[in-house]
Amino acid sequence: MGDEVMTGQPLLQVNGVETYYGNIRALAGIDVHVNKGEIVSLIGANGAGKSTLMMTICGSPQARTGSVVFEGRDITRMPTHEIARLRIAQSPEGRRIFPRMTVLENLQMGAGLDNLKHFAEDVEKIFTLFPRLKERHAQRGGTLSGGEQQMLSIGRALMARPKLLLLDEPSLGLAPLIVKGIFEAIKQLNEAEGLTVFLVEQNAFAALRLSHRAYVMVNGKVTMSGSGKELLANPEVRAAYLEGGRH
Repeated sequence: MGDEVMTGQPLLQVNGVETYYGNIRALAGIDVHVNKGEIVSLIGANGAGKSTLMMTICGSPQARTGSVVFEGRDITRMPTHEIARLRIAQSPEGRRIFPRMTVLENLQMGAGLDNLKHFAEDVEKIFTLFPRLKERHAQRGGTLSGGEQQMLSIGRALMARPKLLLLDEPSLGLAPLIVKGIFEAIKQLNEAEGLTVFLVEQNAFAALRLSHRAYVMVNGKVTMSGSGKELLANPEVRAAYLEGGRH
């Protein structure tokens, strides 16, 4: 995959965002953007604020200052359910599938009322992308392995036919071979369908190899940005995030 990016107005713009939990500032003036058709990753240590940024984009919590703009529209103060209707879909950290529902029922929950006419077609697409889910379509989500639950979480998000897919720590706690398969599926969606992806990931090596561009976050601030290749080669990034971290 090259490092070309789409020109024109970014699909997502985060401008000067500060987010607080009570009196504690979790994000300290974040500026990031994601262009249509890009995979952009956000890397950083645990506790850097990466997941908080994902949740702020989705409106919970809301930014105290700054703005979140999607397709030229300010969504900073929108409730989460209205943001989802704009076709921003999230696969959250920790997967958060419905454990008592079957695989197929979980996918139905992701589809929403607007996409039910495409349901059979979209389910088939998910099953082609993740054949393990097809094998387990009648199985309860809570009985799946960690890797299968992550596939289901991503599949459920894709059922919303998103314009922007937010992935929060998709490799967390998974075996390297499973991680490789999930990242290959993300790359395939991007290359075949032009899906725009914003990825939060502690596995910096895998994320940077996958991404057109990336940002590094430290203590609620973006400290560095560049193409995936540039950051892979950067000595500071290598020392902080890549040594011994290849999967």
